[in-house]
Amino acid sequence: MSFDDFELDLPQDLQDGLIAVGEAARDLDQPWWIFGGAAMALYGLTDLHVPDIDVLCAPRDARALLAALDGQVVADPGEGLFRSAVFGRAPDQPILVEVMADLETRDGAEWRPVAFTSRRPVFIDDVPLFVPDIRDHIALYRLFGRPKDLARIERLERLIA
Repeated sequence: MSFDDFELDLPQDLQDGLIAVGEAARDLDQPWWIFGGAAMALYGLTDLHVPDIDVLCAPRDARALLAALDGQVVADPGEGLFRSAVFGRAPDQPILVEVMADLETRDGAEWRPVAFTSRRPVFIDDVPLFVPDIRDHIALYRLFGRPKDLARIERLERLIA
């Protein structure tokens, strides 16, 4: 699938938030990705509710991105399904932005790193954004395994079929 094959029709708050993230991330040193519902919208699935923008990046970049977005690092309790070496929120953007670094997910009793092996550019108003390849995102949702993730897998698989 080519991201150039269609025009995105995003809700204004999501579009504005994505542009803010892309502009704030221009000077990051390491690769970064938008994932979750915001990435699904960037794949063209614009009929879903996206409550926030999830960004995965390196620890130093996470702090820099949060500062550029007027956000702050918050304590990550490391409980439940996910934990992150750096976790922060930028709530004063057009849509909530959550930034994570060295994200891990629980797999039984073990913690497994969350990482992407692909990185594809998407542009909104000439602002570069980066998402994992859809297949890479499907693998992430399989790892998470929650009911909402399994439903997302079905939608993504239909998109690439």
